[in-house]
Amino acid sequence: MKYCQSTFILILISILISCTSAQTKKVEVKEAIADQLPSWNEGATKASIVEFVKEVTDKNSPNYVDPKDRIATFDNDGNLWAEQPYYFQLQFALDRVKSMATDHPEWKEDSLMLAVMNNDIDAIMKSGIHGLLKIVMTSHAGMSTEEFEKIVLDWINTARHPKTGKLYREMVYQPMLELLDYLRANDFKVFIVSGGGVEFMRPWAEESYGVPRNQIIGSSIKTKFIYENDETRIMRLAEIDFIDDKEGKPIGIHKFIGRKPIFASGNSDGDLQMLQYTASGEGKRFMLYLHHTDSVREWAYDKDSHIGRLDKGLEEAAKHNWTVIDMKNDWKVIYPFELN
Repeated sequence: MKYCQSTFILILISILISCTSAQTKKVEVKEAIADQLPSWNEGATKASIVEFVKEVTDKNSPNYVDPKDRIATFDNDGNLWAEQPYYFQLQFALDRVKSMATDHPEWKEDSLMLAVMNNDIDAIMKSGIHGLLKIVMTSHAGMSTEEFEKIVLDWINTARHPKTGKLYREMVYQPMLELLDYLRANDFKVFIVSGGGVEFMRPWAEESYGVPRNQIIGSSIKTKFIYENDETRIMRLAEIDFIDDKEGKPIGIHKFIGRKPIFASGNSDGDLQMLQYTASGEGKRFMLYLHHTDSVREWAYDKDSHIGRLDKGLEEAAKHNWTVIDMKNDWKVIYPFELN
């Protein structure tokens, strides 16, 4: 009888330990879920992202999506890193022109180039698309792709933002870095689809975002293959090849990815067509807009902004119930350096 009683007690203890262990595991799982996006405040935005990922990755869900179709596309400027007071690639182009000025004394007679050297941003912007194209072509063409990549890396590793004093490459958004990691951890294939230059992004974006070079789509200029003395070069020409903005984004996705995204994220009207294209697919889809609402930690702008304008996109988001990030309220921190 004593043997039976002691055996019963051992069994009871074993069950209690097992239950406690199971409860501990449940707590750990809940904590793990809560920590997947640690720089995001709890709320509807974070919850909608987590719920979507859960639905499309659960094989028992009617909204399950095979990993090969889990394509996510992200705009870069103003979505993965900051873009104010003007696009960072424009600052790169201006700095590049200034560094070339000593070899071009004729620029002293060129009002646009004088504006660049005098850092007269108003005059540069007033020059319109033709003036900006001239600056970009002057600073981005006439060299090999290897030479251009070295110039970009030298700039991105030394140039600093006028407001924060941080390197431009440090001006990436910590919550979005977490989102990229979260999607990849759930077998999404993440692409950058940006209006920025593809060869401007490739040298540093892979390290900063963890997105491979071959998964970065952007605007480009024409190039030419040269074979001389048993050596090859690809030379950058002063001609536009492809503009990956607005209607160009769905075209670029179709051309370079070949699959319609199920998740798309942007911050401006220039991303609207990408989100519309994503929404047009079958099954569960997720369209995400980043709304810049934090004038203290970052900038607040939308409908009247000179860059990153978000007007029609907000209307479409409200109409179709897309998710909109309120930067001020949804993010605990903006940049990785704030974590320290």
